[in-house]
Amino acid sequence: MLFLTTDIPQHYPFNKHQHLRYNPLRDSWVLVSAHRMKRPWAGQVERPPEEHIPRYDPNNPLCPGNKRANGKGNPDYDSTFVFENDFPALQPDAPDPGSDQDPLFQSKAARGVCKVMCFHPWSDVTLPLMKKEEVVNVIDKWAELVEELGTIYPWVQIFENKGAMMGCSNPHPHCQVWASNFLPNEPALSDRCQRAYYEKHGEPMLLQYAKREAEKKERVVVESSDWLAVVPYWATWPYQTLLLPRRHVLRISDLTTEEREGLAAIMKRLLTKYDNLFEVSFPYSMGWHGAPTGPYLKEDNSHWQLHAHYYPPLLRSATVKKFMVGYEMLAQEQRDLTPEQAAEKLRNLPEEHYKTR
Repeated sequence: MLFLTTDIPQHYPFNKHQHLRYNPLRDSWVLVSAHRMKRPWAGQVERPPEEHIPRYDPNNPLCPGNKRANGKGNPDYDSTFVFENDFPALQPDAPDPGSDQDPLFQSKAARGVCKVMCFHPWSDVTLPLMKKEEVVNVIDKWAELVEELGTIYPWVQIFENKGAMMGCSNPHPHCQVWASNFLPNEPALSDRCQRAYYEKHGEPMLLQYAKREAEKKERVVVESSDWLAVVPYWATWPYQTLLLPRRHVLRISDLTTEEREGLAAIMKRLLTKYDNLFEVSFPYSMGWHGAPTGPYLKEDNSHWQLHAHYYPPLLRSATVKKFMVGYEMLAQEQRDLTPEQAAEKLRNLPEEHYKTR
């Protein structure tokens, strides 16, 4: 396994020539082809995100007081609101398919729970437009769910799909929380890579990485005394970011009150810059990764470091996105501008939201 070091010369012209970059969280390589941004685009153009969303829609099943598809009514909530997903991908009482020794046709039991969490009672706000204390309420609820579901399940995945471009079926501000009786592929891979780095270097990979990025500055987007958001050296998506605490933290439920307040502040700053890039409600998929839970709570997880991934698809404008097809699907990941170029663009954007200027 390779780690954070590289044999590329210090003054290599990254923004002019294609090269490979190593992702130590996935033990894989990314092809960076910055010169491809010069090619003309005559491909698919997306519809821009809807900007005029009503604050309350009587037909929206996520709004306070409305009925959902299963006939259940929402309370008149005024903060966060969590409920069982009406169409869950995981259920706690699913039957066991049984074990099979055939190496080509294996199956295992998959059980769990899926929850939906509304961030706010209004449909026309998103996290960067919410008040800081309202974002803190979201973070507190995330921590509560990880602690609650983590007593039973090995993995609790918090994720937000924002925007129709990312498959979001409802514009109301919300996320999902899936807890499973198994460790999914991505966190399992991350666990192996972080463990290997820790055993070799004696320090959590992402704690060391945050220190190095804070010193270099070239990929930093926003930072504070407790948090750091960077376009990672190995980023695949055009404006992908990695959000890291500066202190060693295993899970979101381990954050102090001050760190949660700082997280709310830096999330608002980062997401405001995203929206300001193309002056549109920026679509993305994001999620939190922390040390596994359930039976893993009794194990030493010192190799883990809490972090959040943001994967936005937009590349050239509010209507032109990056497609992960062809070479990316059949060979390896590839990106069209350097992480340093992406970070500089985001870093230089104002921190006042374009809708409030």
